[in-house]
Amino acid sequence: MTRIRLGMVGGGNDAFIGGVHRIASRIDGHFDLVAGALSSTPEKARASAETLGLDPSRSYGSFEEMAEAEAAREDGIEAVSIVTPNHVHFPAAQAFLSRGIHVICDKPLTATFEDAEAMEKAVAESQALFILTHNYTGYPMIRQARQMVAEGALGKIRLVQAEYPQDWLTDAVETEGVKQAEWRTDPERSGAGGSIGDIGTHAYNLACFVSGLTGEELAADLQSFGAGRKLDDNAHILLRYEGGARGMLWCSQVAPGNENGLRLRIYGEKGGLEWAQEDPNYLWFTPHGEPTRRLTRNGPGAIEASTSVSRIPAGHPEGYLEGFATIYTEAAEAIRAVQGGQSREAVMGVLPGIGAGLDGMAFIRACVASAGDNAAWTKL
Repeated sequence: MTRIRLGMVGGGNDAFIGGVHRIASRIDGHFDLVAGALSSTPEKARASAETLGLDPSRSYGSFEEMAEAEAAREDGIEAVSIVTPNHVHFPAAQAFLSRGIHVICDKPLTATFEDAEAMEKAVAESQALFILTHNYTGYPMIRQARQMVAEGALGKIRLVQAEYPQDWLTDAVETEGVKQAEWRTDPERSGAGGSIGDIGTHAYNLACFVSGLTGEELAADLQSFGAGRKLDDNAHILLRYEGGARGMLWCSQVAPGNENGLRLRIYGEKGGLEWAQEDPNYLWFTPHGEPTRRLTRNGPGAIEASTSVSRIPAGHPEGYLEGFATIYTEAAEAIRAVQGGQSREAVMGVLPGIGAGLDGMAFIRACVASAGDNAAWTKL
């Protein structure tokens, strides 16, 4: 197969998530990074492009310049990864979508709900695909959990518990030159959500993805424990799902001892499932009244939903980068299918797209509104 020509906006030398996207795009060999507008200034962008070995003529000083130039080339990029702070997601994506270039965008969708609605319109008016990297949906045992729930292994779902605690903002590192903290705690760049936008959207997306349920309303208690911090760094959220299921979501970036503790528990009339991101190759299944079973990636009890996105034998760790790579690989398959004449709707499969992005933005908006009204129940 011919590799897909990929560009990148953001993700320069001092960025974390850009490196993750580049690794993920290469793991299964479907993409070649050939162009980039890698930083906010042409000088920094050129330095980053040199580090990555890009052709200097395809290092751009802005995403606008890159979109125009690449669209005009016969060998121009076919897809672009947008790995900038949230406030750049919409204008960058729009520049490429309007030229028919497929977009793979980091989450959350945008910084504001107005931009999210504008993004939805831009996607609808384009012929290109839009894919949002809710990467945790790419884990094999998450795919297995989703399939088990869909096939009725748990019966009717009653409870959905999700949490994502971290500790990296326990100190005010945004005042100490930590770039990742600076923009994530800045409402102008991050948007209205702090921890709820950065990691809460991951937890909410995963809860909906696996349970198959849609949130209907929530009651949120948001805190900003960091002195002078303008955005939330901790949140406790009650959720009501369609069909009567209930849930709780806790996300925090000020919980010492927690690194990336994303965890999901789902309980139904017939049994329960538990999964933890820091130990992702195991899924714990408890049929009601029976001993708990440990299901392992590519091990006994693994089903096609998980084995089809697993790369190595059971017992060898497969985690964050591989889960991210699954999103990129499925994106590549979708891009090739569209290039082959299939419709956008037919090729997305379980890939998170504009719908998942809008759900995440509705979650942030409802959390902020609820917290501002003394944790009142608020429609999603």
